[in-house]
Amino acid sequence: MATLGYACLGTNDFPRALAFYDALFAAMGGRRWKPGPAGEIYLLGETALMIVRPHDGAPAHPGNGTMLAFRVEAAEVDSLHALALRLGARDEGAPGPRGDWGRFAYIRDLDGNKLAFYHRERAPQ
Repeated sequence: MATLGYACLGTNDFPRALAFYDALFAAMGGRRWKPGPAGEIYLLGETALMIVRPHDGAPAHPGNGTMLAFRVEAAEVDSLHALALRLGARDEGAPGPRGDWGRFAYIRDLDGNKLAFYHRERAPQ
């Protein structure tokens, strides 16, 4: 069975992005781990997330339809959404239920990348 090993998010303002993710990921139990070839690597449990300068040298831009979703505890959906907004993120969907999928909240980071925080009581069938 395959698992997601790591993900990358591009930025055009590296210091600003690192300050944002230092604070957001610390609240999620993550930490900045070490420099990578094009940026910084964060660890969230066993998952690595890299904040990078695009390899091709072109400006970073968010992918249309691209989103990273973080499974968190129920109370964290609201608190992480609020924290991200205080850190300068843009609201993309207030915390609340999304059908029978669970409780979700959505933001766009400082570079426009879409992130979700969600909690499900039961595993998908």
